[in-house]
Amino acid sequence: MEEMNFILEAAKEGMTQAIAYLEKEMLNIRAGKANPIMLSSVKIDYYGTPTPLAQVANINTPDARTLTVQPWEKNLVPDIEKAILIANLGFNPMNNGEAVIINIPPLTEERRIDLAKLAKAESENAKIVIRTARKEANDEIKKFEASEDIQKNYEIDVQELTDQYIKKVDEIFSLKEKEILTV
Repeated sequence: MEEMNFILEAAKEGMTQAIAYLEKEMLNIRAGKANPIMLSSVKIDYYGTPTPLAQVANINTPDARTLTVQPWEKNLVPDIEKAILIANLGFNPMNNGEAVIINIPPLTEERRIDLAKLAKAESENAKIVIRTARKEANDEIKKFEASEDIQKNYEIDVQELTDQYIKKVDEIFSLKEKEILTV
């Protein structure tokens, strides 16, 4: 039965990875509030090397609608401003000589609906990964030389695991949807 438990653990691990990936993707979907993660895709040319913005500056949120980027070297301020514009995030950075200030515009109703659809698509992708892990586990269980009752019991365990993880995906989505649609 050790092999069967190993199959269950492998399925659980795959499903856990799907949840972790979904949570990461949900952080990238902005819900109207300023968050340093919004700038995670911005790279700056730092001495000839494309470097993530967070490695050359402090990114803070003084309030819900503002991001400040305080570089460790003042001469990087214009480069940071340019990199944010090039990243095409829809932000209009302002340079005060010492830091870059970004005012986050409020989301339009249409944009909120689009973001909610994007969050729904990401959660559907996570469900597909979870169901794939279930299918692989069930296929492995069927390969084993065990009684039909034992196989059925393990298939039931795999289904219960799948249901738990699908429920987690739905919870993550509903929280994100509420966050996005709340004005």
